Amino acid sequence: MITGKELIELGFKPGKWFKDAIEHANTHNLSGEPLVQYLKSIRPVYVDPFTEPVVFFKNIRAENEVEISNIENVVSSMSELMKTPTLVGGAVMPDACPTGEGQIPVGGIAVAKNAIHPSMHSADICCSVMMTNFGKLPPKTVLDAAHSITHFGGGGRVEFSELPKDMEEMIFGNSFLKSERSVNFAKSHLATQGDGNHFLYVEISKKTGETMMVTHHGSRGFGANLFKEGMKVAEYFRKEISPKTPFKNAWIPFETEEGCAYWDALQIVRDWTKLNHTTIHNATAEKLGAEPLDRFWNEHNFVFKDADLFYHAKGATPLDDKFVPDSQEGLRLIPLNMSEPILIVKGNTTENNLGFAPHGAGRNISRGKHKFNNAHKTIEQIFAEETKGLDIRFFSGNIDISELPSAYKNAKSVKRQMQEFGLGEVVDEIMPYGCIMAGDWELTAPWRLKKLRK
Repeated sequence: MITGKELIELGFKPGKWFKDAIEHANTHNLSGEPLVQYLKSIRPVYVDPFTEPVVFFKNIRAENEVEISNIENVVSSMSELMKTPTLVGGAVMPDACPTGEGQIPVGGIAVAKNAIHPSMHSADICCSVMMTNFGKLPPKTVLDAAHSITHFGGGGRVEFSELPKDMEEMIFGNSFLKSERSVNFAKSHLATQGDGNHFLYVEISKKTGETMMVTHHGSRGFGANLFKEGMKVAEYFRKEISPKTPFKNAWIPFETEEGCAYWDALQIVRDWTKLNHTTIHNATAEKLGAEPLDRFWNEHNFVFKDADLFYHAKGATPLDDKFVPDSQEGLRLIPLNMSEPILIVKGNTTENNLGFAPHGAGRNISRGKHKFNNAHKTIEQIFAEETKGLDIRFFSGNIDISELPSAYKNAKSVKRQMQEFGLGEVVDEIMPYGCIMAGDWELTAPWRLKKLRK
């Protein structure tokens, strides 16, 4: 009787294929050389990373000393990433900044064949922006109404926690999403915006003078939970298919049952995130007693499918309508920073942009480094200098200087490079009036206050 131990002693690596192999060998009384030849014929063939990176387009150039280092890190990281054996193409945008050696940078696009890489869309699945046009309403009126409606910071809320019945059914019908934890996130995080660089802007169209509200956030705990489950499954396949590929770049083969279920889960998370935006916008409109004149949205942190190719956009705005099933006249939103306009753009696919544009201004240095560089000034001084003439609010009441304009790349530089590399045409600019962000909410978080009291 052949056992798994004997197969291991023959030099074969254990895996799920052992069960069928042992059954076949025992049924046919295989031993010796016939057994070895049979095992060699059915054992998994591992796919190794490429020795050289797949060519990718660099839609970025340094305009100062700080950017030289940033771009070197981006290119180094992207070059390692492009050795992943599923990848067939890629690009980086002018707002690119690294996230870790060998990992997809913010502002990166990685094109995989028949494979979905959870780490290449990250935990903030479907981070996106939505705009509602409130006509000639005063911007302060809109900002005040929105401030009374929205929610930033940790945790969830109960006011908007009822999901549409068809969405709830889809969630319970998906193997990646149907857990109690996942469903609780989907309900409690509805109409919340989280923290970090997520925002609610109120601005004025340069072209029409109309007041527009733009929200920026992702799928919150609902998407983060899917990412966590997806990474578990991707790691299982990595060990079975390509153990030399780094853990961070593991993938789920699309042609598998798990791959199809994960793709479906991504679409449900996309629908939920759009609902999250819409809930905040509709509640604000109801508070104002106003009928929106226009509304559109786009994600900039997602996976987009075209036939058997999967475009992983980690902070990149899809220009091509084939990536955006609910596109409205091809219009996309690209925010820069709170003191600069939000760009409304249109564009076409080219060889170097792969159908994408930047998602914002990006960073040259980390949040922590920015805070360190400004340690010689008070927070209030920095805030006053950088927000003059603007109505800037932090939901927590605590200023976060890592979200002020100087923490980001030069917006004019990003706009210049968009034009230089053919990354979308600006058709309007929404000029800044004010915004709401989470701020440094952890300063007064209950867990921190409790710790301080001890």
